[in-house]
Amino acid sequence: MDTQQFDPAAIDAAARALEAGQLVAFPTETVYGLGADAENPAAVAAIYAAKGRPQDHPVIVHLAPEAPLDYWACDIPPQAHALADAFWPGPLTMILKRAPNIPDAVSGGQDTVGLRCPAHPVALALLRAFKGGKGGVAAPSANKFGHVSPTLAEHVRDEFGADGSVAMVLDGGPSQVGIESTIVDLSRLESHGPVLLRPGQISAEAIAAVIDQLPAAPDAAAPRASGTLESHYAPHTPVAMQEHATLLDSLAALHGAGRKVALIHMSDMPATHAALRLPAAPDGFAYALYAALRAMDGQGADVILVEAPPQGGDWLGVNDRLRRAAHGSTGIVHGLLNAQAKV
Repeated sequence: MDTQQFDPAAIDAAARALEAGQLVAFPTETVYGLGADAENPAAVAAIYAAKGRPQDHPVIVHLAPEAPLDYWACDIPPQAHALADAFWPGPLTMILKRAPNIPDAVSGGQDTVGLRCPAHPVALALLRAFKGGKGGVAAPSANKFGHVSPTLAEHVRDEFGADGSVAMVLDGGPSQVGIESTIVDLSRLESHGPVLLRPGQISAEAIAAVIDQLPAAPDAAAPRASGTLESHYAPHTPVAMQEHATLLDSLAALHGAGRKVALIHMSDMPATHAALRLPAAPDGFAYALYAALRAMDGQGADVILVEAPPQGGDWLGVNDRLRRAAHGSTGIVHGLLNAQAKV
């Protein structure tokens, strides 16, 4: 697997690789994506194989700013055009009715498709070079399914460098947002209105300011969308998220039991086996979160403890990712304390 720095020759080579049906990892402002030609079912299938992704879990199609939306979607409501004008290029994915000419490989067999235009110069250059700017690149996050999303090219190499599944990695530096895009469903406006399927940097309130309607919470009939399974974004080490006072008690008890703790926190904390302090602001915390989870996952700890962020609206995306990262780890602290301490 070649690692290419951002230059015109690398962009051209990556575009040709995509056109040849190969996989290319590239940076976006949210996280790094694992890209394939969205109109090539075999190439899209290669994404699923490389990631170990369930076939019914849809991927997001990335478009250049100039790409015609009506090629990819049908029955496009005016709200979609308004949101695209307001937030594209940017970290907003819209779920729309899939156009008949678009293969269902990108939608997990559904009649909808997720579309967004990323706001990263490398991604935009690649999308404009690919099929003359008219193509779409299907690109979930460039990591094994369910694992922590990559925010550096190095993270992508850590995931796929040994298996030969990825033809190229375009290195565009660290992703500036750090968590995945907001996903809003606009495919059922008449029956359900807009629905927020995944929170991100663009809030429900920001969406409502554009379309004069606050997106509702997901319902049982909502389309499946990327990154919305209960367990997701998880390191190999179990994760527990706790409020400040509870976390202090857990640290003391775990230390007393001889357990190794990797700590991600915002406020003052006692020394522990490994720790990273993140900014106490939602954008700064989001920017650093996935890199912190990856770093703490490599510390040989028994558990990663995360100081719970505030619950305000600006923290919704961060809390969503942490909740999914910690899913399945319920009771991990209690279990470590009640098992025999390591010698």
